Amino acid sequence: MVEPFKDRAHRLFPGIAIAGLVAIAAQFLNEHYGAPAMLMAILLGMPLNFLSDEPRTGEGIAFAARTLLRIGVALLGVRISVEMVQALGLPYLFLVIVGVLATIGFSLLIGKLFGRDRLFAFLTGGAVAICGASAAMAIGSILPKRDHAERDLAFTVITVTVLSTLAMIFYPLLTNALGLSLDATGVFLGGTIHDVAQVVGAGFSISDETGDLSTLVKLIRVTMLAPIVLVAALILRKKSSAHSSRPPLMPLFVAAFLVLAALNSFALIPEPVKDLSGHVSRWALLAAIAAVGMKTSIPKLLEVGGPAIWMLVTQTAFLALFVLGGIWVIG
Repeated sequence: MVEPFKDRAHRLFPGIAIAGLVAIAAQFLNEHYGAPAMLMAILLGMPLNFLSDEPRTGEGIAFAARTLLRIGVALLGVRISVEMVQALGLPYLFLVIVGVLATIGFSLLIGKLFGRDRLFAFLTGGAVAICGASAAMAIGSILPKRDHAERDLAFTVITVTVLSTLAMIFYPLLTNALGLSLDATGVFLGGTIHDVAQVVGAGFSISDETGDLSTLVKLIRVTMLAPIVLVAALILRKKSSAHSSRPPLMPLFVAAFLVLAALNSFALIPEPVKDLSGHVSRWALLAAIAAVGMKTSIPKLLEVGGPAIWMLVTQTAFLALFVLGGIWVIG
């Protein structure tokens, strides 16, 4: 028997509302003090871990952490178009795509050196290679259910956001010291910094031209999210046993992402709808990461350990060196 919508909404509302309040607080800190909104959302959510076990709020928090996340990722598709990809030029486009794939491959290779399994390596490598917290949450949603899944996801989001913020501060200084042109600087910043907001901050701190180019490159990396999640879901589905839960052939949110990107490429999405979708996506992701924080135990988070942090630092350094080397080769 299907549960009436009104009854389900009544059960989910308290948890979703709390996640929304945490998201609002994180956005306030971002707008007034410059703190990264994603990082603030998860840090503010973690002390509220006890609410995820509370019957009145637990189900709504779980809904926010999973379903709102997928809605937010799907709506990122309205920011992608074919024209955007063509504007970059073939050599740099190839560099960005290969950089994403190489970073994920490198992550899978070094996982055991840091005492981590392939699923953790893929989660962190995808976050570093594609789009930080958003990629981590999208990848985390298709991984098989396992112990410490929320802990690993929260750890990845926190660490990758901190590294992205540090990159936003120091990468512009690095490009200046290396004497890179404005175009090369835009490609480097957009091709290496993890989160979109930090790419925008770094790029426009140099010039409007660099800011526009770095944002374009970053959004092309975001485009890689859908095919990589789709391929990963297919691989995981194939490896799942007949008796275990298998990921769907194509996650619905990935299909929605691709459909929206196609519609945007044909200019079928009006600007007001695109703007609204962008705002909804941001708030859905912010509430989702707040809910992930609420589902994360701080003592368990500390169990991840220092080697995992160094693993993410190594992945970040690999991506930076790869893109920098590619820029020098292209000239």
